[in-house]
Amino acid sequence: MRFLPKLFRKAIKKGKLTLSAPGFGPETYGGEGPGPEVAIRFTDASWDWKILLNPELRFAEAYMDGILVIEEGSVADLVNIFYVNKRRFDMSANQIAVNGVLRKLKRFQQHNPIVRSRANAEAHYNIGNDLYRLMLDSDMQYSCAYFPTGKETLEEAQLLKKRLIASKLRLEPGQRVLDIGCGWGGLALYLAKVADVEVVGVSLASEQLDLARQRAKAEGLEDRVSFELLDYREVTGTFDRVVSVGMLEHVGAHHLQDYFLNVRDRLTPDGVALIHSIVTKAPPGITSAFIRKYIFPGGYSPAISEVFGAVERSGLWPLDAEVLRLHYALTLEHWSQRFAQHRDEAQTLYDERFCRMWELYLAAAGGVFRYGSNAVLHLQLGRERDAVPVTRDYLGEASTALADREAGA
Repeated sequence: MRFLPKLFRKAIKKGKLTLSAPGFGPETYGGEGPGPEVAIRFTDASWDWKILLNPELRFAEAYMDGILVIEEGSVADLVNIFYVNKRRFDMSANQIAVNGVLRKLKRFQQHNPIVRSRANAEAHYNIGNDLYRLMLDSDMQYSCAYFPTGKETLEEAQLLKKRLIASKLRLEPGQRVLDIGCGWGGLALYLAKVADVEVVGVSLASEQLDLARQRAKAEGLEDRVSFELLDYREVTGTFDRVVSVGMLEHVGAHHLQDYFLNVRDRLTPDGVALIHSIVTKAPPGITSAFIRKYIFPGGYSPAISEVFGAVERSGLWPLDAEVLRLHYALTLEHWSQRFAQHRDEAQTLYDERFCRMWELYLAAAGGVFRYGSNAVLHLQLGRERDAVPVTRDYLGEASTALADREAGA
């Protein structure tokens, strides 16, 4: 092996990584500062040059295919040792060259007309509800939870997330709410129960919608909640409130303006929207090759500047913005733990390669929220500047009222 040892000697200073392969090693790198400690072995030394061609993607595929074996530590330790040394890894000439090509293809990769958006949604969300049951909370919330103290259970933190969103929506009984990217329906059902509103949820994932409809029927909420197989661009009419959780990441950088124009057009004059989305504090970039190929085709977590630029051009008022920083790192730790606890069941549903891929996805996502540049943005929008009070004082009272209603519901 030549490429990886040279790269690791240069880049790894914090933590320790031990590398071995047929005819090579073991050789240890780092140790100059605190960080994860992990030992890896390649069963095929030829992957050294394969990784050289596209380090980010091929390294992931080596783990998925069992070519890269973790002998000490975990996949999270392996991912995190790259994140704590990220500045030096970013200087890899090969990855810079690959990323340069990918940036030129960005518009094509994130071109998401309705037909392609539907295929992208199905590729991730239609892989089986049983998988998501293994790792999510009982309400199947597949987005960042809210951990005010960091000690909450996953169920508590997801309930607090829904309560926070509902507080920011300023709901009144009888209002109509549009839920863009409604998932398995948990938020829509919560809003209908605790705020006595009517909700229309839209999604492009048929398996999600089937379960959401079953849940609405089981809870006797079919008269107040409906779920439709629609793209956000196909929705018509106006709503008092618009909520969108974890959907903006599927829009694509070059469709952000259209997205916010659609949000504007769906709102009544005094309406309020709450957009919950992953963003990055870094300049506009590209989606990881591994994530784009295997996890979220067409997906992109926009830069904060891209989001606010699109809002600016939409004519909407940014009424409030809150950045949730480590909350998603904690959420992903819970998901990773639950997936690990049910790994045998996941392997029965799929296979070993899928389980390795999913473990790597959860670990990589956790790393970028713990050590990287990603966070979650709560963006409150309206057509008028006075659609909500001028201070956040109302949130405490709204949250208390919702907690009381939760007990009754």
